Amino acid sequence: MIGDVEKMVAVGLVWGATNAIMRRGALLWEQARESTSRPPPPETHPSKLHHKFLASLKNWLTLLSIWQYSVPFLINLSASATFFAILGQTPISLTVPVTNATTFAATALFGMLLGEKTRVGHALLGFLV
Repeated sequence: MIGDVEKMVAVGLVWGATNAIMRRGALLWEQARESTSRPPPPETHPSKLHHKFLASLKNWLTLLSIWQYSVPFLINLSASATFFAILGQTPISLTVPVTNATTFAATALFGMLLGEKTRVGHALLGFLV
């Protein structure tokens, strides 16, 4: 069980770190979108749903093309696969709280290390709850 708890904490640390790093990549994506934003073209497609789907797909692919987002995203997905493997070996009542608490704390810590404004008191309260 001790080795499993270490795995849970490791997954939480990876998730927390990659959450903070992906947020930075997403901000780069938003800045790029804002600098190149233009009014939407007149509706030429017969289906608004089709147009919205294509626009969403284009946005998602553009986001994935930013390495500052896509690399931590892939690492985050790898931690997710590890989490599901851990769930097969340990009680969910232990795995989820340990991993989520670690993720929360690690996201706050790595966010602070990356220069984000963080309310330390709120972060500590969230970690303890």
